[in-house]
Amino acid sequence: MKVTDISPGMTKWKRLFNALAGVQNQHQVGNHLIMFINRAMNPVNYVGDPVKFSWLRDELSVVLAFSGFYVREDGKVGYADKVMTLNAARARVGRLKAVLESRAVHAEVLSYCRAELLDENYFHAVFEATKGVAERIRLLSGLNGDGAELVNKAFAGQQPVLALGPLATESEKSEQKGFANLLIGLFGAVRNPLAHAPKMNWPMSEQDALDILTLVSLIHRKLDGTTKFAGVSS
Repeated sequence: MKVTDISPGMTKWKRLFNALAGVQNQHQVGNHLIMFINRAMNPVNYVGDPVKFSWLRDELSVVLAFSGFYVREDGKVGYADKVMTLNAARARVGRLKAVLESRAVHAEVLSYCRAELLDENYFHAVFEATKGVAERIRLLSGLNGDGAELVNKAFAGQQPVLALGPLATESEKSEQKGFANLLIGLFGAVRNPLAHAPKMNWPMSEQDALDILTLVSLIHRKLDGTTKFAGVSS
């Protein structure tokens, strides 16, 4: 791009910032920044990781919306109406995702269904997010299995593999049992039917998706606080 690296001794992001800020201040136009985004977002660079491309495109478009731009599907910067609020900028890249982020949902929710949210594909967004719960339980516990079987192995019994707390009181034991039942209910009422029902036979509304994904977020926050008992193996 023929942009001078004016601070080569700094970390990469600071070097990039200073170089682009320097050339923009010199010419008083943002052409070099646009050129940089166009090259960095060339879709051919993300053939092996299309989810990363979607995520970068999404986050860039939010920031660029305040200046009247966005990143197109071909990775090029395009023109758009300028926005004045963060909610408007977020809504531009997906209403459901914007609402979820305004609720500060757990990062694990978006990590499992980001591409589906960008496409406003509520059915598959919920399906991927609920599958993500099972995968996280496997990672935390070291166990195999799925669904109710996995939940019972991980959370049931006098010495479960994963515990929400010390399980010293009846209240703590009741919470542990209730959380296990909540997980089994999520798999039985949502994940399993979605896995076996054609999308056309299970219409997923925005409100349903929002409610389910918010529940999944709560479950991940609970999983954050679990403790794996020592000496327990898969």
